[in-house]
Amino acid sequence: MNVVRQLVAVSGMNIRSIPARRGSSAVAVLGVAAVVGVFAAVLSMATGFQRTVTSAGSEDVAVVLRAGSTTELNSGLGIEQTRIVAGAPGVARGEDGTPLASSELYVVVDLPKKATNTPANVPLRGIEPSGLDVRDKVSLTAGRMFAPGRNEIVVGRGAQLQFAGLELGESVQFGQSSWEVVGVFEADGAVTESELWCDVRALQSAYRRGNTFQSVRVKLAGADGFEQLQTALAADPRLDVDVERETDYYAEQSRTLTQFIKWVGYPVSLLMGIGAVFGALNTMYSSVAARTREIATLRALGFGALPVAVSTLLESLLLALIGGVIGAAVTYAVFNGYTVSTLDGSTFSQVVFAFAVTPQLLVQGLVAALVIGFFGGLLPAIRAARLPVVTALRAL
Repeated sequence: MNVVRQLVAVSGMNIRSIPARRGSSAVAVLGVAAVVGVFAAVLSMATGFQRTVTSAGSEDVAVVLRAGSTTELNSGLGIEQTRIVAGAPGVARGEDGTPLASSELYVVVDLPKKATNTPANVPLRGIEPSGLDVRDKVSLTAGRMFAPGRNEIVVGRGAQLQFAGLELGESVQFGQSSWEVVGVFEADGAVTESELWCDVRALQSAYRRGNTFQSVRVKLAGADGFEQLQTALAADPRLDVDVERETDYYAEQSRTLTQFIKWVGYPVSLLMGIGAVFGALNTMYSSVAARTREIATLRALGFGALPVAVSTLLESLLLALIGGVIGAAVTYAVFNGYTVSTLDGSTFSQVVFAFAVTPQLLVQGLVAALVIGFFGGLLPAIRAARLPVVTALRAL
C-alpha cells in the first residue's frame, strides 16, 4: 500500500507539471496524433474499398464465367451456353416459372470525373430484364428502368456523384451511340453503385458483340442450390465454365487492391511510429531532466525507485493516449464516409467507395499510441529510477 500511495503521489505531481513543459509535451502528443491519423486514414481506405466490393455479393446468387476467367472482362459465353446455365438444376424460378437468371455483358466507357474533369473508366453493364430480380439489394430510387432494346441507362448513385453527365434526363455519348439517363439506383453503398446499366441486347448491338455474353448471374434455389448447379454444369459436356458464389467472387476481386493499400499503409505507419517514439523519448528525457531536483528530493524523503519509474512511464502513456485520441477523433471526423473513386486493377474500371473508419481501426490506433508511449517512456523511466540521489541533491 505504501508503494501504491507513493505511486499516486508522484504520478499526480508529474501530471500537474505537464503545463510547465507544454512545448515538449505538445511535440509528443502531435507526433502520436499524426501516426494514429495516418494509420487509421490509410487502413480506412482499404476497409472501405473491401466493404464496398464484398457487400455487393449474396450467398444465394452464383456467378458463372468461362473456365479459367478471373473477371468478367476476360470471360466469354455464347447464347446457347447461357440458356443451358439458366435452365440448369439449382437455379431458382419466378412465379411464372421463368428462371431467375441474367446473361450479362460488361464494357468500360469513358466519363469525366466531376472533381478534376479528367477521363475515367466507368463500367457499363448490359443486363436482362430479370437482372433486378437476381439482385435483392438494388432498388430504383429515381426515374424508371430502361426500356428493352433502347439506348437508355440507369446509373448507380455512387457513379452519379463522382462522374459528370449522369444526371436524370441527360444524354451521354459512348462510342457511336448516345444513351439517355432514365433512372438512378442504389445498392446500400455496394460496388454495384459504381456501374451504369442498360439492356444487354442494346449493348450488344452498340458494341457489335453479336449474341455473346461474359457472365450469367443466377438466383440459387434453396440451401443446396449451389451444389446442384455446380454439379450439373460440371457434368454437361457442352459447357466449360466456372461457378462461384457471388460473395466469393467479389471477395477475390477486392483482395489485390486491399492488400496493396495495406502493404503501403503499414510500413508508412511503422516509420512514422518510430519517429514518434523518438519524439516521446526526447519529451520524457526532458521531463526527467527538468524534474531532477524533485526526483532527488522525493528519493531523499524515502520514495522508492519503482514509484518514480512507473510514474514517468505513466506520464508518457498519458501523453500518447491524448495524442491517440486526438488523431482518432480528427480522422473519424474528416475521413469516415468520405467518398472517392479509384481504379480497380482487376476490372480496369473505377470503383466508387467511402472511407470506413471503423471502431476496430480506432482501437488499433489507440493501441499503437500506447505502444509508442510505452517505448518512448521506458528508457527515461529507467533513468529516473537510477538517478543518483547524492549527485542530484548537489544541484539543489
